[in-house]
Amino acid sequence: QVQLVESGGGLVHTGGSLRLSCVVSPRTFSVYAMGWFRQAPGKEREFVAAISWSGGSLYYADSVKGRSTISRDSAKNTGYLQMNSLKPEDTAVYYCAARDSASDPRYGYWGQGTQVSVSS
Repeated sequence: QVQLVESGGGLVHTGGSLRLSCVVSPRTFSVYAMGWFRQAPGKEREFVAAISWSGGSLYYADSVKGRSTISRDSAKNTGYLQMNSLKPEDTAVYYCAARDSASDPRYGYWGQGTQVSVSS
């Protein structure tokens, strides 16, 4: 059974930083791409960033571009989202998700989420 487990969320002040991690198990699961999404209270889930597991393609939402960096360690089957200059509007539950093939654009595997709260 494929599992994604996020960690690294927390409460920070405006301008602070957090590094989210997402471990994919089992190690034998072949990740094609990983995405990070977030959902704030009363809002729909939105895309934050994505990375191809080859590392060649990176995508960011305009709202986090320039403040966030997505990366991965394929040997550890782990993805990361470094977030800097955090703002109160970044407050949300952050989810990582994985794709296992190039032919299917859907993210079929999701983590349970980690809370990020930014105080003003």
